[in-house]
Amino acid sequence: MVHVSSSPLFSGNQVYDESSGGRNFEQEHPHEVHCSRERSRIARKVIEEYLTPFVERENYQLSKKCKLHPEKDIFRDQEEHKVYIDIHEWRCGYCKKSFREENFLDQHFDNRHYNLLNVSDGKCLADLCGALHCDAVMTSKSSRSKCNPAAAAKNRHLCESLADGCFPISEGPSASRLHELFLHQFCNAHTCSGKQKPFSRGGKEQRSFFSIAAAALILVLLPVFYLFLYLIQSDMKSRTQELRRISKAGWKTKPS
Repeated sequence: MVHVSSSPLFSGNQVYDESSGGRNFEQEHPHEVHCSRERSRIARKVIEEYLTPFVERENYQLSKKCKLHPEKDIFRDQEEHKVYIDIHEWRCGYCKKSFREENFLDQHFDNRHYNLLNVSDGKCLADLCGALHCDAVMTSKSSRSKCNPAAAAKNRHLCESLADGCFPISEGPSASRLHELFLHQFCNAHTCSGKQKPFSRGGKEQRSFFSIAAAALILVLLPVFYLFLYLIQSDMKSRTQELRRISKAGWKTKPS
């Protein structure tokens, strides 16, 4: 794993190997984290884009017992300490070192800041990917693989348990509405019928898309509208001038 130091003490982009010096990751971190950082990131993206806007709209506070709560993400603090500079530079918010790619920064977190992970409760958002349709977000094309009814039933059960645990109907109208939304947004799509798609009620991403589409449509229609007004005004002006000519001609006396 290679990274670039942004320290002014080094001239240019000095590259060095972070694993040099005989360091051994397994020896340094005997308790390896069995949780996918990438899939946890996708799960977080799904929650933030397709659930959080509705939770905020209801002004609802997730219980810390809810598996969707931000504190249940083992990588949350590290992800919040990622600083994006530009397409070829990511910076560690802990030690300010710079890296050419995000995955190098991920490896840096694993090697240098492992001690900042809270592994006490076995928190892993990646474990919820089955319920949250992470694969649908990761792959742009629809999967042609045959649907597994057993897997769909398992994911639906996990999804419904999340709805019950995070939005108990007994907690009031807001929780009841969010419970229903969660079922429609995530759980009902766990079927092999192919009729129901996840995120049917949209989210931040889709709302922004429709906003952009509406703005583009307005930009296209505005010139047409003004052209229409111009043609109407031109036509009215020409008709007015014609009426004036006719009126003036009617005022002239006939020759004797």
